[in-house]
Amino acid sequence: MKKKYLAVAITMMLASATIAQPPSPQKPPSQEEQLKHVSERLDKELQLNADQKKNVLEAYKDFFSAMEKVKADNPPPPPPPPPPPAVKQKFDSILKERDAKIKAVLNEEQFKKFQTIEQHMKPLHGDHMPPPPQQL
Repeated sequence: MKKKYLAVAITMMLASATIAQPPSPQKPPSQEEQLKHVSERLDKELQLNADQKKNVLEAYKDFFSAMEKVKADNPPPPPPPPPPPAVKQKFDSILKERDAKIKAVLNEEQFKKFQTIEQHMKPLHGDHMPPPPQQL
């Protein structure tokens, strides 16, 4: 029974992507911030020696520079218009119904975790920009 509700919840989350709000503008991290994040993550996960770290970070620096050039040469398309208020109200109603059904089958701790997971999945809906990458 829980699996059935979870399957319905996942389906609804994926279906909501068609009704989602356009992403809010957010300044992307600088190349230095990206390199710092990559360096910290690689140090933690791979325990690179100094030479390996230098070569890997140089490869990432080249990668980030090339990606910035591609992005500059190819601006993103304009965002779609927001849904009409009536559609937004229906969407919110469906979300509340889904959450009530899920809350009925989960204990309090599981429901809190579900809400956290749901917040992290919102970028898939297009509600906002995704958080900075946590994994490589």
